[in-house]
Amino acid sequence: MIGDFLKAIGQLGDPRFLRVFGISVALTLALLVGALFGWSWLVGMIPDADLTLFGADLSFLDGLAAVLAWTAGAIGAVFLMFPVAAVFIGLFLEDIADAVEARHFPHLPPAGRMGWGETLADGLVFAGALLLANLVGLVFYLFAGPLAPFVFLAVNGLLLGRQYFELVAARRIGARAARALRKRHAGPIWLAGGLMALGLSVPLIGLAIPVLGVASFTHMYHRIAANPSETGRA
Repeated sequence: MIGDFLKAIGQLGDPRFLRVFGISVALTLALLVGALFGWSWLVGMIPDADLTLFGADLSFLDGLAAVLAWTAGAIGAVFLMFPVAAVFIGLFLEDIADAVEARHFPHLPPAGRMGWGETLADGLVFAGALLLANLVGLVFYLFAGPLAPFVFLAVNGLLLGRQYFELVAARRIGARAARALRKRHAGPIWLAGGLMALGLSVPLIGLAIPVLGVASFTHMYHRIAANPSETGRA
């Protein structure tokens, strides 16, 4: 598991990795900047209340409300950064997997490819599930106390492991067999997903997690598939 991750990191300088990462970051930042401009326009539409209380001027609350609104917008942008990047990188997922296989598994025949529409739909569903799970998880984080980081890693590790392993494996053995293979190795895949989730709390590093995730799970899939006991089952 750690070896798979280190191999993925070792290939970050691959031009195909850099191309996908660069396109994803550019598209993600462009979308988030556009969203912040839209948020700025909405905040600017809020009229000044010019409040007073028993003759006391409370106009400072207008400035406080603007600061809170901008803070909420910034937090929302950081929160959305990874799911948005995951959708964009999902469009180029197969380029990452192909690059890994070209370097480490050159003997393999070309893998099957998903259509852009299917890839986009799958990425949107994954991003939605990730957002929903973390929004629901916020309630549990508040009550989990010191266990909150472990809840975060467990939830996101499960989602990341399931998504990226099945997508990588499906290129070679089809969606149904990929799902069955993932279930047989659910524990290690979940732990590997948790390793990926460690970087999600760091905004810039979080943008690289989809690339590292796809590369790491490509290595993991081929390591599992090379086991003789899996021959004919996956």
